[in-house]
Amino acid sequence: MTSRTSLLIVGNFLSKSGRTPNVCEDLAGRLRGIGWSVVTTSEETGRTARLLDMLGTVWRKRHHYRLATIDTFSGPAFLWAELVAQALHALAKPCVLILHGGNLPDFARRNPERVTRLLKSAAIVTAPSRYLQESMRQYRGDVRLLPNAIDLALYPSRVRANPAPRMIWLRAFHAVYNPSLALRTLAALVREHPEARLTMAGPDKGDGSLQAFRGATEELRLVDRVDYVGLVQKADVPAWLDRGDIFINTTDFDNTPVSVVEAMACGLCVVSTNVGGIPYLLEHEVDALLVPPNDPGAMAAAVKRVLAEPGLAEKLSRNARRKAEGFDWQVALPQWEKLLREAVGPA
Repeated sequence: MTSRTSLLIVGNFLSKSGRTPNVCEDLAGRLRGIGWSVVTTSEETGRTARLLDMLGTVWRKRHHYRLATIDTFSGPAFLWAELVAQALHALAKPCVLILHGGNLPDFARRNPERVTRLLKSAAIVTAPSRYLQESMRQYRGDVRLLPNAIDLALYPSRVRANPAPRMIWLRAFHAVYNPSLALRTLAALVREHPEARLTMAGPDKGDGSLQAFRGATEELRLVDRVDYVGLVQKADVPAWLDRGDIFINTTDFDNTPVSVVEAMACGLCVVSTNVGGIPYLLEHEVDALLVPPNDPGAMAAAVKRVLAEPGLAEKLSRNARRKAEGFDWQVALPQWEKLLREAVGPA
């Protein structure tokens, strides 16, 4: 039995396997909480098994949904978005594509025909950042902006008027997020701030980045200054962020990372590489300090400014929290519901 409020969400639902939960998991729970009937796929960890489960769910549950959303990434994951969209089209089910990943514009430039074909097949295409929205408009002109959301009430806000050199990094250990830059920043900082500490929180993605980071920590004699806490459960993120005063984002490619929005919600002073969608999210000298990628000297210099420049930390902290308020689920969920009802059309 289907209804106007019945939805299939296709994405990576991997939190039960110890992975960081994706936005699709939160969206599914929020929609269920306001009365939507939601089917989700997939919890399979292997790529092939996940694709088969997604396609199987599209068919098996075809009488349980009227509309589907598909998380759309670059690289090999783009293929399963294409195949799922084709399966939905065969069943005459409308779909909404939710674009993700700072590397998607580069992928699109290399594969313009595939990307254009997929985007034009959807009822609606959304992007979580102005960066992706503007970058992907050449493949479909009416890409909608719907930012990734957080439950703002869960994030304690504290103005960092007099910050200590307590830095925190919250991403996955993978080369694209450049975790070694955080360590090299610490090494450059301790010369003037011997009390500086760094907390590294995030799962190991298995590409050797974690092992390299640990080896470099020993080589640089920073073992006693670095706390590695591994994967942090979503519910524990606010408490971990509240322990720090400066959030450093070291990635080489990015879109609108939820971890940065979470840090802003807690009032941390954000220092980030100026890549991808970051300058669309953060305003240099207003709510964050932006530095060139892979430059530990520049990042350490920015941290020193936060620690020493009168009034800067307080300004960044207050403005960051103010901007994060626009990412609250109370703002985003009605927008999602309106968009999904538009996509599914009249009953």
